[in-house]
Amino acid sequence: MTLKTQPATTEMQVTSIRFERELIDKLKALAGSQGYQSLVREVLWQYVNHHSDEPALRIKRENIRTILAGEAQRQEHCALTGSIIEPYEELWMAWTTDNQLVPLSIDSLRAD
Repeated sequence: MTLKTQPATTEMQVTSIRFERELIDKLKALAGSQGYQSLVREVLWQYVNHHSDEPALRIKRENIRTILAGEAQRQEHCALTGSIIEPYEELWMAWTTDNQLVPLSIDSLRAD
């Protein structure tokens, strides 16, 4: 799930998109009680956040479950501070409480 809060459906714009019947059936099965339209929005937000140059995804320290060391392969934004992490720079990858793997700058976890 994304950390973006979802607006009320009255604040959303109605659009039409065509999916194969088989795809809708599979989405419904995966979504369960969440509903497949919510699942589709979640997947689209994940795609946009992943491919965006903006630091759209922000988390709180208390949402971090596990941290792994790594090296950026492309420019990233720290999910705690929004600061830029350059390619080949050391970083942390944090596994969050809602099962996302997000980049963190090395300095973002130092005590204040």
